[in-house]
Amino acid sequence: MGDHQDTILITGGAGFIGSNFIKHYLTNNPKSNIVNLDKLTYAANLENLSGVEESDQYEFIHGDICDVDLVNTLFKEKKITGVINFAAESHVDNSIENPDSFIRTNIQGTYTLLEAANKHWMQSPHNVKPEHKKARFHHISTDEVYGSLGDTGHFTEESSYAPNSPYSASKASSDFLVRSYHHTYGMNTIITNCSNNYGPNQHDEKLIPTIIRKALTGENIPIYGDGKNVRDWLYVEDHCFAIKRTFEAGTIGETYLIGGASERDNLSIANIICKQLDQIKPKESGSYLNQITFVKDRPGHDFRYAVDISKIREELNWEPSEKLDSGIRKTINFYLKKYLAKK
Repeated sequence: MGDHQDTILITGGAGFIGSNFIKHYLTNNPKSNIVNLDKLTYAANLENLSGVEESDQYEFIHGDICDVDLVNTLFKEKKITGVINFAAESHVDNSIENPDSFIRTNIQGTYTLLEAANKHWMQSPHNVKPEHKKARFHHISTDEVYGSLGDTGHFTEESSYAPNSPYSASKASSDFLVRSYHHTYGMNTIITNCSNNYGPNQHDEKLIPTIIRKALTGENIPIYGDGKNVRDWLYVEDHCFAIKRTFEAGTIGETYLIGGASERDNLSIANIICKQLDQIKPKESGSYLNQITFVKDRPGHDFRYAVDISKIREELNWEPSEKLDSGIRKTINFYLKKYLAKK
């Protein structure tokens, strides 16, 4: 690896958001090293990082954030000066079927990383080692920790936590651990809670890739319940800009909400995608809209999430730049190449 001034440990960097962020960060920070620690579960894909492997700023380590010895060795040998923790089990349906891996990765894994950072960066509580004055632990989390909203209102950084799935409960727990290491030990931590991401390299099982894939294969496009569940959609590149901004300039110990200012219900998302596909890759007859079908709702399905981004806008001068229609068009074009290449 290059002899650069700082070395950031990025966990879960082969996943959707992590891989987009690594590319974004290396492009904009030519004087930083990145060590990517990823377990390579089903949701990860090293192909997401094609083109990055050749960089002398980048190193991939195959391993688990719950592996105490490995994590401590990395901190020591790679002289880690920052952590951005993307590593998480994140698919709600899977958390309902199999909560165990969520509890382990999202809680135990975050704890392992915090302990290593505390041990390597701090001399004693509230007393940072001189060489680690700028070392920061940035924890990537979700708006789902706040539970569900009705038709109106937005989550803010002051909203009470009220997680409703094993996934969001495990993320809430990890947020609290990060917060506690700031307050108890004086560690330089920051938490960002984002709304639903979409864009290139997202795992095939998520909503937008699923709609695109099913449309192209002529299958039914499954929409939970009545399709009225509302999410705020954040284009992944906008999220990468926001993470970089908060990691570099956010206030120690603070939380920032990151949203896309693009609220739509699930049925509207399906409609937008089908109408765009009708233009980009028309079917021989009829519209992709005819493939939309409603399926039994998931247990405990939160009705609506929406976040107020006033704080990050005012303090760090960030707001999303991608509009939903153009972001979805970019995403469709990415998946058209991906899915049609497989044929």
